[in-house]
Amino acid sequence: MTDPQAWLSAATVDDAVLALRPDYRALLLTADGLTGGESDEVSERVLAAAEATARERLDGQKPEDLPHLASWREAYRAFGAKPQRTRPSVEALLRRLEPDGLPRIDRITDVYNAVSIAHLLPLGGEDRAAYAGPARLVRAEGTEAFDTTAGGEPVVEHPEPGEVVWRDGDGVTCRRWNWRQGVRTRITTATTSALFVLDVLDPMTDDDAHAAADALTEGLLALAPGAVVHRRLLGGRRD
Repeated sequence: MTDPQAWLSAATVDDAVLALRPDYRALLLTADGLTGGESDEVSERVLAAAEATARERLDGQKPEDLPHLASWREAYRAFGAKPQRTRPSVEALLRRLEPDGLPRIDRITDVYNAVSIAHLLPLGGEDRAAYAGPARLVRAEGTEAFDTTAGGEPVVEHPEPGEVVWRDGDGVTCRRWNWRQGVRTRITTATTSALFVLDVLDPMTDDDAHAAADALTEGLLALAPGAVVHRRLLGGRRD
């Protein structure tokens, strides 16, 4: 597997995406030497604290009324998606807060979901060992393969032409910017090397994004004190 710093340096956001949203930034964070596994007391503590923080920050508001989430709805509409049907990932998570909180998935996923809801930004996690080359954010041609499941069975779908997708050399890893991740690169209980994508639009600032990345790093190190973390901020006006 490629050295994480070299791998991050090769990641790209296509000009066609930046033409759609010049304010877009992606803060990419790699973590190697992780300890995956089932949800446990450490991930539970992190996620439960984040749920309390998210409830405070929402303060009775609908998720889509928050400024950063409203920006994401606009971004989805810009490439033809309907955010009422395919919601930005953080909005989907926040809608699951009540009444019983988020589902517990596994210890790594629980930690990155915690940071997403506490900092109110879309944040996805992927198994970097499953990648074929670096991550690229592009507008799809429509022929790319996206492996997912339907009715419990594996299927291959294709994005809509012009849809914003993350991809690698083998196909799409996440559809509609941050809506749905594929099976091939998903985090599992066996994951030891991961990529995390923090998606940022105005009015969220770079400092806000780095604060979320700091929280993610802290959570990952709570799971695996020996983990090695690198990050890179890339985007239209800043990279």
